[in-house]
Amino acid sequence: MKNSNYYSNPSISQMEEWARVQTELKSKLIETDDLKFTKTIKEDNGEQIVEFDELSYIGGVDLSFENNEEDAIASLIILKYPSLEVIYENFSAVKLSLPYIAGFLAFREVTPLLDLLQILKKTNPDIFPQVIIVDGNGTLHPRRFGLASHLGVLANVPTIGVGKNFLQIDDGENLTMAHVKAAVKEKLKKGGDTYLLQGQSGMIWGAAVRSLDNTTNPIFVSVGHRISLETSIQIVLKCCRYRIPEPTRQADIRSREFIRNHILSDQSILQ
Repeated sequence: MKNSNYYSNPSISQMEEWARVQTELKSKLIETDDLKFTKTIKEDNGEQIVEFDELSYIGGVDLSFENNEEDAIASLIILKYPSLEVIYENFSAVKLSLPYIAGFLAFREVTPLLDLLQILKKTNPDIFPQVIIVDGNGTLHPRRFGLASHLGVLANVPTIGVGKNFLQIDDGENLTMAHVKAAVKEKLKKGGDTYLLQGQSGMIWGAAVRSLDNTTNPIFVSVGHRISLETSIQIVLKCCRYRIPEPTRQADIRSREFIRNHILSDQSILQ
């Protein structure tokens, strides 16, 4: 049965209110390193090697959907760093009350992710993540405040946004998808290569990153909260065994597995 709340799209005034909330929360956004671990850079045969000392736990969050756009499984995964071993997972079955609306993803998805973080803080505070990688953009957003930033500010935790694409940003032709695709093809020749997404204004919104030598499509990395873009890129690359960094990759894989094992075999769980 269709959820009546879901299928009644928000009004223009409601979206204007959401934009106001984003602007208000953005005033608390920190785009520099405010971390509980340290970064060191060492030289090895003329090459700079970045290491993260005292970084032990990285989180990954994602939402996966059953067979519709309302019933979802929110997932929080904690990995030990640098082994990237999964040491914690938790899931929450949620019925979303809003459709996907470009630019306002956080108002649809942030609440169940915050709930999972609160549960972890109460039950396993010793492994609370020092940084969280989010399946969604941060400052790479029309109002520089996507899901990764929204979650980071509300949870007061360092977050990194990693997206497979991004919304059109009104800051010159350099940020059109056509231009970025052409530039990425030219600039990203090997794993670790980065192309900064800089607008006509001079503002840097995020970066297109080639994860590995054997991947071709880039990922888009942006600041979430309490971490710089440079450090965000370095952490993401340290977490890539495949195109997608392991924290969000595992959050996606395990939430889909949860759906197969628990939801599809027991439809009553979301009733």
